[in-house]
Amino acid sequence: MSKSPEILAPAGSFESVAAAVRCGADAVYFGGKAFNARRNAANFEGDEIKKAVEYCHARGVKVYITLNTLAADRELEAVCDEIREMCEAGADAFIIQDLGIASLVHEICPDIPMHASTQMTVNSPYGVGILKDAGFCRTVLPREYTEDEIKNLSDKTDIELECFVHGALCMCLSGQCLMSSVIGGRSGNRGLCAQPCRLEFGVNSKGGNNLSLKDLSLIDRITSLAEDGVCSLKIEGRMKRAEYVAAAVTACKNSREGREDKEITHALGAVFSRSGFTSGYFDNKRGRDMFGIRTKDDVVSAGEVLGALSHLYDNENPLIPVEMHFRLKSGMPAELVIKSGTHCVSTESETVPDKAVNKEITADETAARLSKCGGTQFFADKIECDIEPGLNMPASALNSLRREGLALLEKQIAEKEKYKLNEADLRFVTHKTDSGRKLFIRFGEYDSIPDNIEADRIIIPLFTPDEKVKGLVASGVEIAAEIPVCVFSDAEKFKTRLLELKVLGVSLAVAGNLDGIGLAKSADMPFAAGFGMNIYNTKSIEFLEKLGAADCLVSSELPVPAISQLGGKLPRGALVYGRLPLMVTRNCPVKNKLSCGQCGRNSELVDRLGVRFPVRCRDGFSFIYNSVPVCMTDRLDEIKNTDYDLLYFTTESKDEVIGISGDYRLQAKPDYEFTRGLYYRNVL
Repeated sequence: MSKSPEILAPAGSFESVAAAVRCGADAVYFGGKAFNARRNAANFEGDEIKKAVEYCHARGVKVYITLNTLAADRELEAVCDEIREMCEAGADAFIIQDLGIASLVHEICPDIPMHASTQMTVNSPYGVGILKDAGFCRTVLPREYTEDEIKNLSDKTDIELECFVHGALCMCLSGQCLMSSVIGGRSGNRGLCAQPCRLEFGVNSKGGNNLSLKDLSLIDRITSLAEDGVCSLKIEGRMKRAEYVAAAVTACKNSREGREDKEITHALGAVFSRSGFTSGYFDNKRGRDMFGIRTKDDVVSAGEVLGALSHLYDNENPLIPVEMHFRLKSGMPAELVIKSGTHCVSTESETVPDKAVNKEITADETAARLSKCGGTQFFADKIECDIEPGLNMPASALNSLRREGLALLEKQIAEKEKYKLNEADLRFVTHKTDSGRKLFIRFGEYDSIPDNIEADRIIIPLFTPDEKVKGLVASGVEIAAEIPVCVFSDAEKFKTRLLELKVLGVSLAVAGNLDGIGLAKSADMPFAAGFGMNIYNTKSIEFLEKLGAADCLVSSELPVPAISQLGGKLPRGALVYGRLPLMVTRNCPVKNKLSCGQCGRNSELVDRLGVRFPVRCRDGFSFIYNSVPVCMTDRLDEIKNTDYDLLYFTTESKDEVIGISGDYRLQAKPDYEFTRGLYYRNVL
């Protein structure tokens, strides 16, 4: 029989913490003010953190801290302060996205558990293996997983698996979205997603909501998830009200216990949904039925149920059983010993008992009074009384003894042994570049690779035909194969292809996430860190260096000054031309209107302003590119302290590739529509 998985609830405020705990959550997750993926929630700081942790621990509930955003070098000292503060408050684990932050957590508090955020985009056993080696004990599964993929990963790893079971469903693979940054100036990777995907996006013309998915709900699949190997059932919603948290936790608890409460299920749908819920990814049934938006009807129905839901957490629930041992002897203060698990407290009355005049106190009467634990999280599971005959004790004194004992027990349970904390090393080696920057060229389509293209490295699609690969290898240029960021159940296919490419003379793999690094290592092929790794600080660069990376591409969300100031020894580069991939999706938005044959891999999404975003599908995923390319060919000198420039080709033809490569060599200003991307925008 599978162990019953924990219910993990979101909390953006203390009211939500109380709602989650009182309704039966086994763990809650919340963040501080600065470095968590829901920075617009109320969140916690200072004494609020300690109060929330103590409240949870006193009721047997764990606390996981979200430290799941990217942090710049200038912010790392503040990150270290937050790590220490959360550890001293008694946090049970950190949820982490940034490889550099993971390094800091391990340095400062090597004993605290680390959970890999879904923002890490780890989707296969190969990436999970890297996580485990790096000290992670749990990974949060991608929302796009099917049930079979969950089972497969569970069978191939002993790391804990956490699965979203209810809440908002992003269109993009977590950790791979730049749409909010590029369109709204607020980074999802930095905790401030503006949700532009919820606006109108039509297929090849205006009209439609082809990037807005319904909310996820797998609450009725909890039994299956437990059997599939999931240890934690995660509810999304730190931005939502406490009533939502209460309803979601209650619904999960009912499902886990095999109970059906149609009233709660209806209320959960009413309090927040986008035209209902979906389980399309889990059931491997992707398509139009998964899409939905928040309507006026949804908002109206929510208002009708909020008041009723608030009563779910009006009072403390008796969560923790206790044993009580009461002793009353003449000439001695009354003593009450209360035990719960390994915890034990003892308290005595201030006075000795009186001789009974009219009526002596009995064991039954005493047990009845001691069992009245109402208003606390405790309930009396066993009461033993040792009372000498002929004595009496006022009811008020007995009640006071019980209250004092339970308060002492609560305090003892809430206390947690402090972790040993170390200092972090933020002294970075100043990066030194070679005499000149190299040119790397990446091609999304092998058909767009011109003959005799000049570069220091050419990055080709993994499944470029063998004859094309042989010709490129024969040119003498370093040839690297790009492993897609969307490695799911077909990971073995990618490994097989890497082994084939080695035989053909390909000398390097380019990985966009830890899955790619794990695959490259399994094929014994050198690797570089490419687009998708979200390298945002020097600590992340050092992490990759320890893993054995040849070089890395820094995040396109970093401004030019921050790129120039990155430290570390590992060679690094920046994208100087290319359409940024704003989204990588497993549910093709174009299919809502056109078949694959009608699309011909040549469709666009059109927003409400008429801006057009190309969509290209490969390896079972859809890539949505920005409307215009980033171009820095005339400002190369402004990006300092890098070792290579990257031309990142996606939708370009051979002629366009030749022209843009020429512009690069001449450092010419482009004569086409372009953007400077995020290099001068200081994205929030």
